[in-house]
Amino acid sequence: MKRRVYLETTVVSYLTARPSRSLVSAAHQQITIDWWETRRQDFEVVVSELVIREAEAGDPIAAKRRLEVLETLPQLLLTDEALELANAFVAQGIIPAKVAEDGLHIAVATVHEVDYLLTWNCTHIANPEIQARLAAFLGRRQRFLPFICTPEELLGGEE
Repeated sequence: MKRRVYLETTVVSYLTARPSRSLVSAAHQQITIDWWETRRQDFEVVVSELVIREAEAGDPIAAKRRLEVLETLPQLLLTDEALELANAFVAQGIIPAKVAEDGLHIAVATVHEVDYLLTWNCTHIANPEIQARLAAFLGRRQRFLPFICTPEELLGGEE
């Protein structure tokens, strides 16, 4: 059985964006494309209603490209349990209220017991300090925190 990867919105954005002039963004774009082309088939890739909603926002042409990538991927439901968990992340001060949606991505992946959460959001999601606090919080509730990583980390090495 393939491991499941929750694709957070930043990954889809880098995958479908026009080439960036920023060296860092261009590298993220290329790494994301490499992961999509070489590793995606090794996993069951899933998204949530939240990813779809975020992908719909912004420039209509860019949104169309994002949605075309997402249309064939299974969607995880935003359950009451996930919403409560995301609210708890904010209430405990683990995730700032202004980015509560970031906590909801983590909560959805947690509740649905996804193996990996793939993101380029290294400020509030793929942040080791926040991950440590999330793991401790979830551990007290007998919950498993998915491995949170960037496409570069999940790209793998040569065998």
